[in-house]
Amino acid sequence: MALIITDDCINCDVCEPECPNEAISPGEEIYVIDPNKCTECVGHYDEPQCQQVCPVDCIPIDPNHTETDEKLWEKYHNLTGN
Repeated sequence: MALIITDDCINCDVCEPECPNEAISPGEEIYVIDPNKCTECVGHYDEPQCQQVCPVDCIPIDPNHTETDEKLWEKYHNLTGN
């Protein structure tokens, strides 16, 4: 699964630097997460770091991009070359 940033985002800038895959970037109005790069921090951390630092809890799982743990690991390996 990938994560998504909802309209509740306050653009506080804390999530972007926490993403090890550089999947988070500024959008037109709020930050956005590239589902092709988001591994929910699989391979890097035990929990998604953006969710951990978000002060308004606006980063849920994106129901439009559901993936198994195996797919997340595969994406991690493709992104990192490990």
